[in-house]
Amino acid sequence: MIANPPERIIDLTRLNPFERFPDGRPRVPDDILERMKKVTTEEAWGVLRRNGYHFQFEGNWLNLHPERPLVGRAVTCVFMPTRPDIQSLIEEEGKREGRIGGQNSWVIDTLLPNDVIVVDLFGKIQDGTFAGDNLSTAIHSRSRTGMVIDGGIRDVQRIYEIEEFGVFVRGLDPSAIANVTLMGINVPIRIGHATVLPGDVVLGTREGVIFIPPHLAQNVVERSEDIRLRDEFGHQRIREGKYTPGEIDRAWPPEIEEDYSAWKAEKR
Repeated sequence: MIANPPERIIDLTRLNPFERFPDGRPRVPDDILERMKKVTTEEAWGVLRRNGYHFQFEGNWLNLHPERPLVGRAVTCVFMPTRPDIQSLIEEEGKREGRIGGQNSWVIDTLLPNDVIVVDLFGKIQDGTFAGDNLSTAIHSRSRTGMVIDGGIRDVQRIYEIEEFGVFVRGLDPSAIANVTLMGINVPIRIGHATVLPGDVVLGTREGVIFIPPHLAQNVVERSEDIRLRDEFGHQRIREGKYTPGEIDRAWPPEIEEDYSAWKAEKR
């Protein structure tokens, strides 16, 4: 079986507090995904670090659209350099399972709205181009989000023209994908320094990509919203002359916390 069975995905993501898709992946609510678009990398990183998740961020990408975030639920897959015995086995399994086309398209066929395909292609660029304009169009039409490829892409001029399509890749090359074998769909993968599980929330920003476990997603967005609200309060009080920058730009004493609580209650 090429795709990880639902029961295994459920075991891997046993801390998930939300509903699940039929394939077993956590279904982080769309509302949280929408709110996640305003979260900064540092805000998410801080929550993850405090909870013991030290290896969830990877930087140094070619980001085709740094002006907008990429957010969605991870669909993972992993490729390895081809060896004939494994390649023939995977092709036989794909045929039995009714899969059509190249192995890279098998993963795309599983995508749902608000999914982000995350591909471990071990950094391969030449002959490691996971998608060109045709497969990128398919990814966009199914997910409406984008892709994170630890490898390459081709046809970048056409891909760049796809509207509202986030793309994080390692490099560009005109070659087609070759000499790699798909070893699993919705399995744990490594993307640089990061460990990624199916159903993780993908947050791509100008700084890079961070992968948020579903059970921490709500914590991340609520922490971010609190930070933004505190910033608004602090900026207002500085403009009013009530507090100095030095008083605001540190841990607040009880009297400022009380003022903030009252200010926040007035805004509701």
